[in-house]
Parts: sequence; structure tokens; C-alpha cells
Amino acid sequence: MSDGTGAIPAGRVAGVDYGRKRIGIAVCDAGRIIASPLPFHVPAGDEATEAAFFRGLAAAEEVVGFVVGLPVHADGSPSRMSAEAERFGGWLAAATGLPVVFHDERYTSVEAAGRLAGLGLSRGKKKARTDSIAAQILLTAWMEADAAGTLTGRPGALDG
Repeated sequence: MSDGTGAIPAGRVAGVDYGRKRIGIAVCDAGRIIASPLPFHVPAGDEATEAAFFRGLAAAEEVVGFVVGLPVHADGSPSRMSAEAERFGGWLAAATGLPVVFHDERYTSVEAAGRLAGLGLSRGKKKARTDSIAAQILLTAWMEADAAGTLTGRPGALDG
């Protein structure tokens, strides 16, 4: 596992929007130009089922690493969910044997909901898609920072 400073080798990366109820996933192309949301969520189940899912995803999509969203407060300080996301990232790295980095996910769910507004989707369909779109937004932000060489590790304050 890494602190988020770009320790993932060249190739396809999966973005993960971790949540207690749903986990949204997006994957980028090998050149890290475009991130696409995946139309499914991690099946709820025991750790063995979830580990098998992530190993299968990594193999099928040729993923070389994962970017897990780190939920922090506006000032960059850890939130209650930060520790859960970090535990999940540690588990994901152990379960798949692939590197895991963290990236600031502030406001990704809000932006995802905004993108889905006005599409005529039912509340249930919006909710189901929001997590994958949030993962796409997270992964795109990480790819842009990685390409620009501006990955710094832990998120800082928004006004700083």
C-alpha cells in the first residue's frame, strides 16, 4: 500500500469509491487518458467473496493498482470515514496483491449527483449510479494529478 504519491506502475488503474453500503468502481485505459464508470457494484458478502470479486476484476480489466477515495474534511483533516477507507485500502492491497493509493474524494458524490440530475432516472437508479460516477471523478482527478506530477500524498486544506 502507498500514501498516494503515484506508486502505481504504468497500466490500467481502478478507482474505488468506498462506502458502507455500496462501493463504486471506475477503470481507466492503459494510457490513463479516460476513466469510465463500471455499471456494477461490489457484491455484498463475506470477505472471501469480496476478495474473489476484486481479484477477478483486476484480472479481467488488467488492473495494475487501485486508487481509493479518502474522505476528508474541507480543511484536509481526517473524517470518521477516513479510517474506514484506509482499513479497506489495506485489506484491498492484501486481498489482491496490488498497490493501493489514496486520493482526496471531497465532493465527488455531490458532483456525481449533479451530473445525474435531470436525466429522468428514478431515485433508485440515480443512487446506484452515483457511486460509480464518483469513482470515475476520483480516478480522473488522480490521473490528472499523476500526469501533472502534483501528487502530494495526503490531502490539504481547500483554501491552502
